[in-house]
Amino acid sequence: MLQRTVEGIVVRSEGKKLELRVITDKIVNIFVTDKEEKRRDTIAIEKKKYDIPDFNVEESKDKVLVLTKDLKVEIDKKTFFITFKDKDGDVINEDYGEGVKLGDSEVRCYKKLREDHFYGFGEKAGYLDKKGEKFEMWNTDEFMTHNQTTKLLYESYPFFIGMNKKHTYGIFLDNSFRSFFNMGEESEEYYYFGAYGGQMNYYFIYGNDIKEVVENYTYLTGRIELPPLWALGNQQSRYSYTPQEKVLEVAKTFREKDIPCDVIYLDIDYMEGYRVFTWNKDTFKNYKEMLKNLKSMGFKVVTIVDPGVKRDYEYFVYREGIENDYFVKDKYGITYVGKVWPGEACFPDFLQDKVRKWWGEKIANFVRDGIDGIWNDMNEPAVFETPTKTMPEDNIHILDGEKISHREAHNVYANYMALATKEGLLKERTNERPFILTRAAFAGIQRYAAMWTGDNRSLYEHLLMMMPMLMNVGLSGQPFAGADVGGFEGDCSEELFIRWIEAAVFTPFLRVHSAIGTKDQEPWSLGKKAEDIARKFIKIRYELLPYIYDLFYEASKKGYPVMRPLVFEYQEDENTHKIYDEFMLGQNLLIAPVYLPSKDRGEVYLPSGIWYDYFMGERYEGGNYYLVEAPIDTIPVFVKEGAIIVKQKPLSYVEEDRIEEKVVEIYRGNRGRYVHYEDDGKTFDYKKGVYNLFEIEFEYFDGEIDIKFDKVHFGYEDGAKKYRFVLKNFDEVKKVKINGEEVEEYEIVVK
Repeated sequence: MLQRTVEGIVVRSEGKKLELRVITDKIVNIFVTDKEEKRRDTIAIEKKKYDIPDFNVEESKDKVLVLTKDLKVEIDKKTFFITFKDKDGDVINEDYGEGVKLGDSEVRCYKKLREDHFYGFGEKAGYLDKKGEKFEMWNTDEFMTHNQTTKLLYESYPFFIGMNKKHTYGIFLDNSFRSFFNMGEESEEYYYFGAYGGQMNYYFIYGNDIKEVVENYTYLTGRIELPPLWALGNQQSRYSYTPQEKVLEVAKTFREKDIPCDVIYLDIDYMEGYRVFTWNKDTFKNYKEMLKNLKSMGFKVVTIVDPGVKRDYEYFVYREGIENDYFVKDKYGITYVGKVWPGEACFPDFLQDKVRKWWGEKIANFVRDGIDGIWNDMNEPAVFETPTKTMPEDNIHILDGEKISHREAHNVYANYMALATKEGLLKERTNERPFILTRAAFAGIQRYAAMWTGDNRSLYEHLLMMMPMLMNVGLSGQPFAGADVGGFEGDCSEELFIRWIEAAVFTPFLRVHSAIGTKDQEPWSLGKKAEDIARKFIKIRYELLPYIYDLFYEASKKGYPVMRPLVFEYQEDENTHKIYDEFMLGQNLLIAPVYLPSKDRGEVYLPSGIWYDYFMGERYEGGNYYLVEAPIDTIPVFVKEGAIIVKQKPLSYVEEDRIEEKVVEIYRGNRGRYVHYEDDGKTFDYKKGVYNLFEIEFEYFDGEIDIKFDKVHFGYEDGAKKYRFVLKNFDEVKKVKINGEEVEEYEIVVK
């Protein structure tokens, strides 16, 4: 039986129901069930009203065809076998065998394997291309050394991108239960995905290329809001900086040694017996004064806040949680108790509105003394001394007034905690952009928090692993991500630290972090050479902040990752499809880190076109592999022809001084185009039009360069007053025009 709806169709057959919803011309939602139930979206899907496009439905004896402007979706009315075709009728993706399989303990969907590559899946160990592998999604506090065989980590993104020579698409399984994906590991004929519980509810996302698939996927799951600019600066952490004198000493040393730094982190030892929202009265006696001193030096402070609340009736957070019934219950309805850092602890049920509001009030009160951001750790949630490293799967949560098991709540627990934290920060500072860092996450986390990859090691293998992991996280919708620089556990060597900082300054989130009992990991702690090279490269990051901030602006508009695999920009070049040890920072900079010890050169692949060495200016023909020199104080970085890069003077911290002048570097090419964005970097005033948007273009022919500098939008009067143009790698320039007028000095005064 076929039923037409406003959004799509409903087909019923032999006790099963298939709902197809048209979200856009290229996004289709499929929901298949054999129960009397409604489709339930998870927190991953951004709540908004969709502008449903026109679509047609055609029915024959055996099949139903749903046609949008870009897709033809064919459904077998009896078997519910689905085939997705492009507008020309060529198959993009189709079910295999029995297609969707429904059961009491699991749901799964088989697809014919016609892809050359699979990308995405978020935070997974291993390489960039995931074809031939299998995974599960279950947020896990995995402290053992991560390697290719590590299947469970801290975050779950049940999303992947399939690609072959003709088509590119994505599939997002919107199911928060433990999910599984077998991407051709079992058979060369098919792949499958599913979950141990919940619904078969997935979104098919078509695109002309990877860029459009990511753009369409983030249309569903939301895009990052512009972060505070200080969060893009250098950040320093340790488990733990204590007592408060040590915190101030580290901060002062950064300033004395002229190493830019914006943020100091406080790990669990700042608390009174690991009780969240408290301060240790012995080691942080004058914490308010400490926070003021740090502020006067230009430092922001981010404190760790775990979900585990110490079981102690004298402790106000526990007492309020018990009295108001805010904690997760076991299957018998008794408040669940598990061991974490404070010992026996209870866990707020963040899935409940009232609990998030309560937690948000705690956050708002806590940060009032001068805390700038919140670091959510242990939020898988991690529980000590249990075989599963978490709470029992039959624990009970309340979501939208209904009881659900921890099996369903586990993977989204961190998202709801991040949502509560964000609402708390906004409650206290209504017009200040919040910063939250999370270890655990589910798809859609980019709407609430930045992430880091958890407890890595001081190993060259983990420096390498950082690259494909962060690139796949970016392809999975989260552009604001990084890894602990130098490694969290273990003693970092001087050379490893240098190579790691050289690479990490070009990643979206830059933080050095190290574990208790390991060697100190501040730049100066690893020797004079490490200190000098770290200073040099951190200053390079601060010079590039306008360019990096532009990438976050692009991410907020299109969902594009800041750190990108080469295939994202050069999909037509098959040589890029499996490259995992190089990455793009935006579309203009290619980074090829050295990730092996005692190496002073590295193999680099440059895609088609002309490339220039960022430091030396040497010219390279693309489409080739090169063995390039990389002594310990440098890293191979290349700029593509026609690139435009906006830079500024390096500051000790983001808010140290007003930026009166910016430098626009134009790299030789026939033409180039770039959009530069500017606002106050702190507030939400940009949403009221208080921002500047410039379009910069150039054409170069026969020694003459014609530059256009267009103010597309000008609403932020405190921006840079002067833009100075620097021409890079041009052999001969006879004439320079800016906005049609010939000039001798290449600068523009903005009024």
